[in-house]
Formats: sequence, C-alpha cells, structure tokens
Amino acid sequence: MASDKDKKAGPAAQKPAAQRTAAYDEETIRGLAKLLDETGLTEIEIERGGERIRIGRTARAVSVAAPAVAAALTAAAAPAETDPAKHPGMVPSPMVGTAYLAPSPGAKPFVEVGQAVKAGDTVLIVEAMKTMNQIPAPRGGTVTQILVEDGQPVEFGEALMIIE
Repeated sequence: MASDKDKKAGPAAQKPAAQRTAAYDEETIRGLAKLLDETGLTEIEIERGGERIRIGRTARAVSVAAPAVAAALTAAAAPAETDPAKHPGMVPSPMVGTAYLAPSPGAKPFVEVGQAVKAGDTVLIVEAMKTMNQIPAPRGGTVTQILVEDGQPVEFGEALMIIE
C-alpha cells in the first residue's frame, strides 16, 4: 500500500521501482537525443544517482562535387600569385575597425573600381571605437580593386583597396 509520502510525490512515485527507472531512462534518453540534434554534438554522457547514460551518433559524411573542388583550388591558387598585400598601390588599414565604403547606409560609395582619385581623397571610412575615421588615398591613380565589403571588420595593415 502506498504511504502518504508516495501519494504526495505523484503517480511516478507510486509505480514499482523498476517501472520508475524505465520511464526516467526513456525520458532522459529522448531529452539527450533532442539535445544532440539541437547542438550538433555527436556524443553526450551524463551520470545521475549511480546511473550513467551515453548517447552518440555517427558523424554524417559530406560530399562535394568535383567541379566545385577544382574551382575552389583554382580560386585559391590565383591570389597566391598576385598577393594584394604586396602590391605597390595597396591601401592598408591604419587601424582595427569596421570598413564602410559609403558615408552612410544606402549612400553612393566614396569610390568605385575604375574611378580616378587624387592623393588625399577619401576612399572609405574605418569605424573604430564609435569614431568614423576617413581613409585618404595615399597617392593619385585609378582604383583597380576594392578588397573589402561594406561593413566588414578589418585588421591593422589589412589591404583595403588597390590604386594604380
């Protein structure tokens, strides 16, 4: 017969011990399996009250089409031949920050590829610590490449664009 303590504990406590453990394990296993799916983990293990449960799954293989691999290899090999950081017309970032190509969102960019610039013309902005820093063209010439995207984080010395 169930004691007052078992009645207060609820229906799970009124079941025999073997049934309580099985229900607990099933709930735990389902919860852990769901956690694996949500987090992308391949294995998880917990221990409670002397019971240890480990849930695992095999990693999924990812297939890549051969033409995509060849194109990626070709694209990776091209920059090695013409490293923008070593180009004599490279405009480096003078600071760590966020590069912006226009004075405000939706506005016309300061410069575009093919545009002629004079030394001292503003070519972009680097925001650092909530301060907008105008980056001037170090020399006159034609913008041949813009190497950053609008809103992209940049590092000190990183190539921003090339002016020839």
